[in-house]
Amino acid sequence: MKIVQTRRISQLVFFVLFGWFCIVATVGESFWQIQGWPVNWLLQLDPLVAIGTVLTTHTLYRGLLWALATIILTILFGRFFCGWVCPFGTIHQVVGYLAHRKASLKQKLQLNSYHNLQRLKYYLLIVFLAAAAYPSHAAVLFTGLLDPIPLISRSFNLVLLPMLDASHGITSVKQRFFEGGGLILIVFFLSVLANMLIPRFYCRFICPLGALFGLMTKVSLWKISKKTLECSDCKACERDCEGGCEPSTRIRSSECLLCCNCLDACEDQIMTYQGVHSNIEQPGPDISRRGFALSLVSGLISVPALNLDNRNGANYYSSLIRPPGALAENEFLQRCIRCGQCMRICPTNVLQPVGFEYGIEALWTPALNNRIGSSGCQLNCIACGHICPTSAVRPLTFSEKIGSGDFKPGGPIKIGTAFLDRGRCLPWAMDKPCIVCEENCPVSPKAVFTREEFATIRDGILSVKEIHGERIIIQQKTLVAGHFSTGDYYCLMGETRYRILSNSTDTLMLDGNPKADAPAPSNLFVQIRLQKPHVDISRCTGCGICEHECPVSGKRAIRVSAEGETRNSDRTLLLKRWIK
Repeated sequence: MKIVQTRRISQLVFFVLFGWFCIVATVGESFWQIQGWPVNWLLQLDPLVAIGTVLTTHTLYRGLLWALATIILTILFGRFFCGWVCPFGTIHQVVGYLAHRKASLKQKLQLNSYHNLQRLKYYLLIVFLAAAAYPSHAAVLFTGLLDPIPLISRSFNLVLLPMLDASHGITSVKQRFFEGGGLILIVFFLSVLANMLIPRFYCRFICPLGALFGLMTKVSLWKISKKTLECSDCKACERDCEGGCEPSTRIRSSECLLCCNCLDACEDQIMTYQGVHSNIEQPGPDISRRGFALSLVSGLISVPALNLDNRNGANYYSSLIRPPGALAENEFLQRCIRCGQCMRICPTNVLQPVGFEYGIEALWTPALNNRIGSSGCQLNCIACGHICPTSAVRPLTFSEKIGSGDFKPGGPIKIGTAFLDRGRCLPWAMDKPCIVCEENCPVSPKAVFTREEFATIRDGILSVKEIHGERIIIQQKTLVAGHFSTGDYYCLMGETRYRILSNSTDTLMLDGNPKADAPAPSNLFVQIRLQKPHVDISRCTGCGICEHECPVSGKRAIRVSAEGETRNSDRTLLLKRWIK
């Protein structure tokens, strides 16, 4: 079997494995659900994820130790990950092959030649690493925006699989929705369609992970090389070169994706893969000092520039609700790689990718949108923290989340606090009975409680004509038949209140006999019994179920904001200067 065929089998295996891990990242006990599958394995193999989080947090999360294996193998064998493992690279290679399979030799040589812009990916890598290494707690991890493994994970989790479910319902019983999916889809498809211009466009010009591997190949022990300097210069080795590494001249080892096409294409059998380095290699990447300095400065100044809005101080985004277990905002942004795993596994679809409204530093990170999905954050769900590959959302126990057992003194995990908008609330603003928020509040005792009040309705003062036991006839024939028969309406006569059972245009049927209690009054008052909701902020956990279930469409009458969240102790309801 030829080496290229072996490489293709490897690519197929890892691509299928990646797709399967995306599919099974759902809560359940079936074989096609989470059930112990190592769904984060490819993310943990990504050394850019590990190095980025080490630079921002100065710690290495245990699961990311797998990245050390990738680094060691790269030092030994070169950029094997790009050519043999990366599922995003596999897509690029297939699309590039299909787009240019009928091109002439001259066209292929031109397409697969080296371009000076291929150094761009190294500058992007420097910007990302400089921002991560910024000497302050405000450092930000941007690598997940363009790192191929988080990028393809995000695209599959938040766009491609939900689109498949919408039409066929293969991986989810109910269609799932994700805000900003169009932008994620555009980034994914532009990256893929760019292969129609130049094969492996993303890998050669943009990929920061490929740039990191390119730097490592400078010390790689085994590389693609030549047995001898004597070459017929037929250019067959460059016909299908995926990296544009110019194997017919001085091989650019940092650009070699280890596709091994040149090994099979060389008619003179000069190309080889060996551990003895020759002087016909260019081991280092093509980076200028000016470009390096500019990239370094750009990355460093981006952090203080993005913090000028004081987003983590008094000017924090109160509408940004992070999942339970999320670290404090600064540390969260230093760990989150925007892979979409937590959003994929969320059983209620309440976790959504953030757009540009909270700044580019928060783009595609998870936050709660309580109006979408099937509910708010479920009281007994701790899935998001257990799937996060970098512990940006730390794993919680059920006892810690609800504040029981050893965690009782600290109380439950709060992700925010619900506040009532009385101007939109049905009982408060429109004299309409509603206790939906109180009924659906999952905590015990309930954080949402009601106070009963009887209010005279508009045009509710009626003149009495006759009283026949429980039947009251009024002067006007202006009532809507059956309108007061819901059980929420009462008739106040004197100091006594009677429930209205039914009504016609001029008659009220009461639950009681008013004549037996008092003399017939000249007027009566039609009142409605209202149970006006209130929020006990000491019990509210900010789960958002009340907001999701609120019958007021659009802007809900009860909404959750970040005040009181456990992860940031300074985000209290009152400003500190007012707290005594």
